[in-house]
Amino acid sequence: MINKLYASVADALAGVPDGATVMTGGFGGAGMPNELIDGLIEQGARDLVIVNNNAGNGEQGLAALLKAGRVRKIICSFPRQADSHHFDSLYRAGKLELELVPQGNLAERIRAAGAGVGAFFTPTGYGTDLAKGKETREINGRMYVLEYPIHADVALIKAERGDRWGNLTYRKAARNFGPIMATAAKCTIAQVFETVELGALDPEVVVTPGIFVKRVVKVARQGAMEAA
Repeated sequence: MINKLYASVADALAGVPDGATVMTGGFGGAGMPNELIDGLIEQGARDLVIVNNNAGNGEQGLAALLKAGRVRKIICSFPRQADSHHFDSLYRAGKLELELVPQGNLAERIRAAGAGVGAFFTPTGYGTDLAKGKETREINGRMYVLEYPIHADVALIKAERGDRWGNLTYRKAARNFGPIMATAAKCTIAQVFETVELGALDPEVVVTPGIFVKRVVKVARQGAMEAA
């Protein structure tokens, strides 16, 4: 019997190795799998490469993982904002490597990994420092930059509901990067607020099919921020 439900966050995160490339869903606070990230801090994996839209906010979630010194490199599109002080201090001290990727390119590189696309050309970034050292090509009179997929060992995502086969639905903007990250990782771990019986999720509204999910863990809804 297929059962991807795990009893605790600690159980769901067991085996995440040092040096892993870990994708974390979220756009700012919306869709950030904070409980899984907190669990990863407790689990102890270090020297991680993190793929995320930004580099953490305030003291929670990804920012806490950076503060704990567990991250070697971050691949993101928006690293600096008013409350991203942990990223800022680590980067300025030379303790954190940054690969800056335009947001559309980031999404497409993740999607390409899940779709089995070997590489793709995009006009975004051409003529800037982000294109240095990369292959460029003129296509129909416009210049393009060659970009490669981003694969991950683990994806940590936040969904609204899930069943024991790993089928997931999301709540509004909390969907953001979760669905494509689930396809691009060897092991996708999803935190959900509600687990349901098989058949309770209308197939027409399932966003991430269970074939892309290895582990599901139910967490408590903490407050207003968890509505996102």
